[in-house]
Amino acid sequence: MLLTCQIVDGYSYLNEAVKGPLLSSINQLSLDLGMEPGPKTGKERSLVPPTLFGQRPKLEGILHYRSPPLLYPNKTIAGCLFCPGIIKHHLEFLPVIFVRHLEAFPPTRRNPEASGPVSKEIRCYLLEGLSKGAWLNRSSIIFAGDDKWSVDPRVSIVSGVGDKHEYSLQIKKVDVTDDGQYTCSVQNEHNPRTKHIQLTVKVPPKIYDISTDITLNEGSNVSLICMASGKPEPTISWRHITPLAKKFESGEYLFINGITRDQAGDYECSAQNDISFPDIKTVKVTVNFPPTIHEMKSSAVGLGRTALLRCEAAAVPSPTFEWYKGDKRLTKGHGIDINNLSSRSILTMTNMTEDRYGNYTCVAVNKLGAANASVPLIPPNTAPYGSTGSAEVLSSCRYLVLALCSFLSVY
Repeated sequence: MLLTCQIVDGYSYLNEAVKGPLLSSINQLSLDLGMEPGPKTGKERSLVPPTLFGQRPKLEGILHYRSPPLLYPNKTIAGCLFCPGIIKHHLEFLPVIFVRHLEAFPPTRRNPEASGPVSKEIRCYLLEGLSKGAWLNRSSIIFAGDDKWSVDPRVSIVSGVGDKHEYSLQIKKVDVTDDGQYTCSVQNEHNPRTKHIQLTVKVPPKIYDISTDITLNEGSNVSLICMASGKPEPTISWRHITPLAKKFESGEYLFINGITRDQAGDYECSAQNDISFPDIKTVKVTVNFPPTIHEMKSSAVGLGRTALLRCEAAAVPSPTFEWYKGDKRLTKGHGIDINNLSSRSILTMTNMTEDRYGNYTCVAVNKLGAANASVPLIPPNTAPYGSTGSAEVLSSCRYLVLALCSFLSVY
């Protein structure tokens, strides 16, 4: 494996911090180690004995990767590289020992990436000798030398401490408009160089448009929409918020044909990419349907007692209730009270009289239709087995058994 290097002023630099767009050795080295290439984080250098150089020679060449580096338990790698150069008219390979902590290789992609609002530096270095740099974004000049052409106050040139050759571009509060190709052009008399860097700005997912809450009749078709932005483009998924939390196929649109009352409720839209937590919003779907009476109850009651009849119905919108005895509609007053709740109606009759026994009908009504059901109200001694009246029969049997036992004990 061949890696590019440069030795300057008695130091061997092992990454892109070398003067000019020459090296990506740390990137390539990380590939050889089986790791994903990471961004260049600072300058790697190891001291080479100055006696090998004479009078501060400037050497360039190919860095030969002679042996695999060692991996230590403290997450440090170390190895030896050789950089060739002409010293006193002889080709010599100069050993370069490097030591680097693995944290210098964060798991990022090849291109510089940013997820705003952060600051981002795009590295570039001038060549030895008299050279001048320029930065361009696409075809627009940002800097020409030290002259700033851009009107954007967020961009500036960064010079490294103790490194007069650094010519890096800094962008503060990076946003999605900064995404794109940047070019560092370094010019001198003999060796002009150009470096292209693709800056990828990552943006967390954001839902910017979603259907409003909707009300419709049972059997209708439903279309919900959820639009989101982000980079990478977020994946959108839907689910029905129920105990089962049913999921649907991913996509911006959710279609439900012939919706039923069981499909009413909250529908959750989730937009997610690999940048941050998903953005989640919900749509409430209300399904109207006509009433259905699912429970009618009455209890046998004696004369002079209080009778209760209960009627329960399911409907959206909530139904109104009416009570009838035969063909006569019942109203409050004269010992009759009607208490209507959202899905239940209770008919109460105090001081029960003979003429109040008979069949009672409950009617539930909303704008989509009506439903009715009847229940008999009868005296206790005529109640069928299993009704409330049977409790009095069982009580009488108990007293009969006790009396019989007392009679037998005499004999």
